[in-house]
Amino acid sequence: MASNKILVIDDTTVVRVKVREMLPPGNFEVLEAKDGLEGLNFILQEKLSLIMLDFLLPKMSGWEVFQKVQADPELRKIPLVIMSGRKEEVTEKITEPFEYFEFLGKPFDQKQLINAIKLAMSKAKQPRPELVAVGAGVAVKNSTVATSSVATTTVAAPSVANTANVATPTAANIAMPTAASNATPTAGGVSEAEINALNEKIVKMQAEIDGLKKQLTQVVTFIKQKIK
Repeated sequence: MASNKILVIDDTTVVRVKVREMLPPGNFEVLEAKDGLEGLNFILQEKLSLIMLDFLLPKMSGWEVFQKVQADPELRKIPLVIMSGRKEEVTEKITEPFEYFEFLGKPFDQKQLINAIKLAMSKAKQPRPELVAVGAGVAVKNSTVATSSVATTTVAAPSVANTANVATPTAANIAMPTAASNATPTAGGVSEAEINALNEKIVKMQAEIDGLKKQLTQVVTFIKQKIK
């Protein structure tokens, strides 16, 4: 039984066979997937030692597979080699330098393949920020701060290279009712208890926003320290 499993996800049979033939003899098993969806199923079901992922795939693109892998704290520890005939297709989505995976341009020879695998193994061991849940949802993925909204607030989250410009939510850009706008009873008759309850919700929401701002700042600071 092979102790190591290498998954090659590529829609071209020639590439999959080429990788299999170029790999040196060893105690490993090569799995093949012809599209992104099949590849993702292998990733979720098998215990893999390496993933070789073509960036342009049918059914589910390599970019989509990459995002799903990076969103999982365990899957993103698997050494990864991204393959493409055009590097700009990758850099349009993921900015260089590639910290946690290795890129392999097509076509490639055996020396380039082995070197890419070695670098991917090394990069996979690099410490990286943990996935952190903050408020309604904040996650650090591949050194990119991804944030979700609070109430109707949209938080802009660029890559680490631009973390100085991360926009944090403020009370001014949050669409929500205020005590002043609800202090006067409507024609239907709003009770004082309802107004008080609404005011309490506003205060609680503001506290959550303040907490989100604080934790987002901590996440950005942590990332900056890691890339120095």
